[in-house]
Amino acid sequence: MHFGVVVFPGSNCEQDVVHALRFLGHDATYIWHQDANLDAYDAVVLPGGFSYGDYLRCGAIARFSPVMEAVSRYAAAKRPVIGICNGFQILTEAHLLPGALLRNRNLKFICETVFLRVEPSVCQWLDLPAGTVVQVPINHNEGNFICDAETLARLEANGQVVLRYCQPDGSRAAKGSAPNGALDDIAGICNEEGNVFGLMPHPERVTDGISGLRDGAAFFEAIARRIEKVA
Repeated sequence: MHFGVVVFPGSNCEQDVVHALRFLGHDATYIWHQDANLDAYDAVVLPGGFSYGDYLRCGAIARFSPVMEAVSRYAAAKRPVIGICNGFQILTEAHLLPGALLRNRNLKFICETVFLRVEPSVCQWLDLPAGTVVQVPINHNEGNFICDAETLARLEANGQVVLRYCQPDGSRAAKGSAPNGALDDIAGICNEEGNVFGLMPHPERVTDGISGLRDGAAFFEAIARRIEKVA
């Protein structure tokens, strides 16, 4: 599979993503933010970092980069797009995913490994059984997902909530398990078609086992199998 990894001024996780994809046996190429043709790629990744220094709002300037018009067309053609951390923020700013990411509840940068529960969803990027608990690191200052009640109800009804922060046993704390204060413990969502996926945690950092974890591999393997099957 040939993945394209978009690089904005201020991206800093693109090399992690490329390493993870190549470790899993796929081709991975950097896409400069001024490129406007994504036809050569089987899937597109918007990596983490601080695009344009996070000025105005996270992802607010990156949303207007030339490549994002191409990403919008790519997504509209039902081709697979994933946004990780800052990439998730960019996808919401570009209205490819609903909601917004606000400052963490404690107004502090959070860098730790968290437990995530896989929810029953239409997401094409992840096919782990619902209820599976994985460990994936987070590394962000604005990961507090929020949306209005109508949008939340629609996300639930359509199977668009992909991941929730949870306790080690998969349960959710009475006062919430999201360390950033995210609404309904939401860590990742997808669009109605399931081809566009945004999440705050960093699965690319736990794919090769160096940290002792390989839970992140599943986040890229499902889409590769799907693409291969379609091809």
